[in-house]
Amino acid sequence: MGERALTNKAASGGRVPAHQVVYRALRDRILHGEMAPGQPVTIQGLADSTGAGMTPVREAIRRLTSEGALVFQDNRRVSVPVLDARGAEELIFARQALEPELARRAAATAGPDALAHLAAEDAALDRAIARGDVGGYLRHNHGFHAALYVVARAPVLADLVEGLWLRFGPSLRIVCGRVGTGSLPDRHKEIMDALAAGDGDAAAAAMREDIEQGMAALRAGIAAGEG
Repeated sequence: MGERALTNKAASGGRVPAHQVVYRALRDRILHGEMAPGQPVTIQGLADSTGAGMTPVREAIRRLTSEGALVFQDNRRVSVPVLDARGAEELIFARQALEPELARRAAATAGPDALAHLAAEDAALDRAIARGDVGGYLRHNHGFHAALYVVARAPVLADLVEGLWLRFGPSLRIVCGRVGTGSLPDRHKEIMDALAAGDGDAAAAAMREDIEQGMAALRAGIAAGEG
């Protein structure tokens, strides 16, 4: 699909320009670990793989570099940054500071439809874990958390957290590939129970445990790679 086709497709929806479509596509690739940390990719290659023109690809790259999701290697190549142990510790600290508060707020607003959506994402996550589907694990794990952020109705906090996920998603994919999905437990069911009960403190505590368990594997994987 070329630049004109992307623009026309976006125009049919009335609002989304081509560079936004490309941005979302590249953002999802990074978020789900489909672009490996440190592996350079040419701007032309990204244009070819997305079927877009160079202009929307450059604009999408500009946004993603400003968010820390990509870095320039030279004037024609970009890559996902390589996450080191110190960076991982910062991400853990930031997630622990922000996401329990989102869970606490979600407990005050979660209704039956929101809980059903969270349950569906968690069930899909369980199926991905059972079949060792790393890509499915990453998509549905993020999908669960992203759905919870919407329920929390705190867009400033949610945007900050989404930026954090962009920075560790690619490295998490590598760790999952090494150790498998079965070694990455979660506290999603405890979170959902707390949301259903309207218990903000319990939701925040379960989220804190969920982050610690998930990021412990990332921390260990990065340490092993640096050793």
